[in-house]
Amino acid sequence: MSNIALALKEEIIRISRKETRSEIDKLRKISTQYRSEIAALKRRALALEQQISKMGKQTGKKAVINQEAEETAKNRFTAKGFKSLRKRLGLTAAEIGYLLDVATPTIYNWESGNSSPREQQMVKIVMLRGMGKKQVNAIISEKV
Repeated sequence: MSNIALALKEEIIRISRKETRSEIDKLRKISTQYRSEIAALKRRALALEQQISKMGKQTGKKAVINQEAEETAKNRFTAKGFKSLRKRLGLTAAEIGYLLDVATPTIYNWESGNSSPREQQMVKIVMLRGMGKKQVNAIISEKV
C-alpha cells in the first residue's frame, strides 16, 4: 500500500508543479509587459519634460524681450532728458558710457541729438533712470 501512497504523492507533486509553472509563466509574461510599458512611459515622460524645459526657456526669453520692448516703448528718449539724467547722477560721459557699454563720443552724439540709442541701450538707460547716485557709484566701483 505504501507504493500506491508514494505514487499518488509523487503524481500530486508533479501536477502541482506543472500547474504552478504554467501560472508563473503567465505572471512572468504579464510582468514583462508591465515593465516594458513602464519603461516606455518613463521615456515619454522624460521627452515631455525636455520639451517643457525648452519651451520654458524660449518663452522666458520672449517674455523678457517683450517686457523690455514694452518698457522702452513707454519711455521715449530725448537728448535734453539724457543730458539732465547724466548731470543728476553726477557722471561724466565716460562713466555713463562705461555703464551703458558704449563709447564716450556716442554719449556726446546722443546728448547733441545727432543719434539715438538702440533698444539694448534704452533698456539700460531706463534702468539708470530708476537709480540714485549711490547705486550708480556702487555699480561703477564694482566694475572697476
